[in-house]
Amino acid sequence: MAGRGDRVALRAVTPSFEQFYETERLRIGRAVALSLGDGDLAAEATDEAFTRAYERWDSISSGNPAGWIYRVAMNWALSVLRRHRRRGPGPLYEMAVGTAGVTDPDVGEPSVRAALAELDPKHRSVVVCRHLLGWSVADTAAALHLREGTVKSRLSRANQILQSNLHHLRPEGKS
Repeated sequence: MAGRGDRVALRAVTPSFEQFYETERLRIGRAVALSLGDGDLAAEATDEAFTRAYERWDSISSGNPAGWIYRVAMNWALSVLRRHRRRGPGPLYEMAVGTAGVTDPDVGEPSVRAALAELDPKHRSVVVCRHLLGWSVADTAAALHLREGTVKSRLSRANQILQSNLHHLRPEGKS
């Protein structure tokens, strides 16, 4: 009897999935890493989400596959964190919710990463989707299962916090 992995391995990779994977893997992975504040957990979550996307490519490719993958990665990672939290704090949980943030130099300036880490996950996810991924309010709302108004209000609040925490990065003379 073939298992799930065997079915995936036997199926030919469609060129559209290969192309999508090559162009979006790093971008989505970075977005998940910034949202979670843990690069290792984000990498695992992104891999899991892309595996699930591959298995369902025919049904998700015509919609917003990047949003689908981001949402699956975040849900998977948050489930992992909840399981670890129930067992009591362990190394993974401490790394994910502690002060250690994303250390990937390609993700951005350390002070920006630190400021993002200060946001609660609901606000951080909206900021990452809008500013890092460049998604519209509608796409962000769809990916996060929120109403557009909720996205706008969370983004507004997050932007206020970020502006306050990152005022030192503003060019001289700008307020």
